Amino acid sequence: MVADVNTEAKTYKETVVCVNRVAKVVKGGKRFSFSALVIVGDGLGNVSAGMGKAKEVQAAVQKAVRKAKRELITVPLKGTTIPHEIIAKHGASKILLKPAAHGTGIIAGGAVRAVLEAAGYKDMLTKSLGNNNPLNVVYATLNALSSLQTKEEVEEIRKNKMHNA
Repeated sequence: MVADVNTEAKTYKETVVCVNRVAKVVKGGKRFSFSALVIVGDGLGNVSAGMGKAKEVQAAVQKAVRKAKRELITVPLKGTTIPHEIIAKHGASKILLKPAAHGTGIIAGGAVRAVLEAAGYKDMLTKSLGNNNPLNVVYATLNALSSLQTKEEVEEIRKNKMHNA
């Protein structure tokens, strides 16, 4: 589900997950540039990630933020946690997200924690399985959050299937 297009009026929390120096080998030697992975969220259920690449770190981060704001998704909040347990994959990374009781906090590693905090979750248990590449872990977490369904959504889907059968 895509969030509002009017992103300039809202305030977003931007978190830089990682900055990498990448090199292109040319005839005269190596040309260096930077790639940045940034998480953007409003803390109210809208979150996204963006990747930017430029000659300077600041320009790479700005590009990543612009890209992330264009691709915001809305995720379901059930109080301070998620409605149900879920496992999602991206590349070789696999993420397990479990709802937690109020006051537990976010038990997660760096990349997963950044996504969950930006989305507005306060209590969650997570486990990162497989590859721990920050890019794949972030996108696996976003895949998990985007495929969550609330109780009402499931009831609506089941009701429609019963009427069509």
